[in-house]
Amino acid sequence: MSTSDRRLVFVDIDGTYAHHGAVPAAHEEAVVAARAAGHRVLLCTGRSAGMLPRGILDIGFDGIVASAGCYVEVGGTVLVDRRMPDDLAARVLAALDDSGAAYVLEAPDGVYARPGVPDRLQALLTAPGGPDGTVDFLDMVTVRDDLSQTSFAKATYLESAWTAAVVLDAVGPGLGHVPTSLAHADDHSGEIHLLDVHKAVGIRAVVEHLGAHDDTIIAFGDGINDVEMLQLADIGVAIEGSHQRVLDAADLVAAPPLEAGLAAVFAELGLR
Repeated sequence: MSTSDRRLVFVDIDGTYAHHGAVPAAHEEAVVAARAAGHRVLLCTGRSAGMLPRGILDIGFDGIVASAGCYVEVGGTVLVDRRMPDDLAARVLAALDDSGAAYVLEAPDGVYARPGVPDRLQALLTAPGGPDGTVDFLDMVTVRDDLSQTSFAKATYLESAWTAAVVLDAVGPGLGHVPTSLAHADDHSGEIHLLDVHKAVGIRAVVEHLGAHDDTIIAFGDGINDVEMLQLADIGVAIEGSHQRVLDAADLVAAPPLEAGLAAVFAELGLR
């Protein structure tokens, strides 16, 4: 394969590559085949590197953009590792504690929470009629009584007594908010991130590192935090049922993971 024909493929995890942390065999086979054909495939997720579903990297990827762009690794080389500055981190903790939310702090080296939070999240995410979220990350959580010295890139919370707008107002400037991809979104849950970082920022670091070009980028995603990367990509692929903003940013639409939609579009685009 000539260099000009090689594609850089960025794949979101939750709701795109995997369903509740489980990856269809057809998706794994599509990634393996694409890499064997000479394309480079990277995971591009809102999850931190310390929060990935166990075994998801076993088939082999060329790199990962994690924490929605705050952490970037290619071929074992860390290109980006941004954390929240101390003042912003303190504001996030204060707001989430005051709101009564069940939250986790996400870092490349782990996931952190206060005592009782993992059990609370387990009950919430598996309750009949609840938000029907993934629980695969809960056994990765490290519990700490004091989170004030914990370095993290972003925070994910559920069951806040405050609406998302109130949470965002409380954390103040410099921070952004998107619906969480770990559960069906509602107005009392979300993810808090650095305002100037998103997945496309992480992708840009990969492109520059590899000396590639934007017209080689293909991106797959289903969430609001995928909009910028779909807009950046030469070919952006959204997932059926995504928010209209996501669909509007895409060039193609794929079926969801339970229907192995990613594998079908890989084949359609000649990536295998």
